[in-house]
Amino acid sequence: MGQYEQLSDFAREIVEFQRKNNLTDTEMALNSHVSVEHIHNIKAMREEADPEVVASLQNYMAHKPKGK
Repeated sequence: MGQYEQLSDFAREIVEFQRKNNLTDTEMALNSHVSVEHIHNIKAMREEADPEVVASLQNYMAHKPKGK
């Protein structure tokens, strides 16, 4: 099984969003107000995101302004 298939659903959602919008973890962190460490850890599946972090990231992904 490849690394991508092992991602959690939420981690996969983040990766797909970043790929679609050409965003780095740092850009996503700055715009979503979630630390880059949280984003790295969620994507690496080293931590499960708490509901507040999930809500912040999902809100940003749902309402991302163009160019940010």
